Amino acid sequence: MSRIGRMPVVVPEGVEVKIDGSQVWMKGPKGELKRDFRPEMSINFKEGVITVERPSDEPQMRAFHGLTRALLNNMVVGVSEGFEKTLQIEGVGYRPEKQGENLVLHLGFSHLVNVPPPSGINFDVDTRARLIKVQGIDKELVGRVAADIRKIRPPEPYKGKGIRYLGEHVRRKAGKAGKVT
Repeated sequence: MSRIGRMPVVVPEGVEVKIDGSQVWMKGPKGELKRDFRPEMSINFKEGVITVERPSDEPQMRAFHGLTRALLNNMVVGVSEGFEKTLQIEGVGYRPEKQGENLVLHLGFSHLVNVPPPSGINFDVDTRARLIKVQGIDKELVGRVAADIRKIRPPEPYKGKGIRYLGEHVRRKAGKAGKVT
């Protein structure tokens, strides 16, 4: 059996779970999520624990087994605690700011970059440390929004200017070599 797939998902207090065939709905203190899963996987909820079972040992079913369990665990964590990705801006004159709900980025372009948040996403900006926190309950959406923001000005390899994940190591290149005599 799949090591990930056979692990039970423990549902904490305050999280409601409803399973209707292959559709799962969860509601917690942070919000609610709904997701459709593969109909081949059987999802059971008993006494605060969600288990996933697969119909056969085919490689594709084994892969879906682990995926289904991981997605269910992400839903439980999302509605109970939420997810967060932190981005850091490096570069002289580069800075984030928040106008209303929107994120406005000064990134050395001839214009300001305005990033409106999709529904379910909040931006938290620390202008002094030049940090952007992308927060939400859907792990996939939080990661995609953070990646889209990073894509606006990825870190360049010579001076390291741009947007990077907090703690990300950017490989640096040496500049132009001087004349050797």
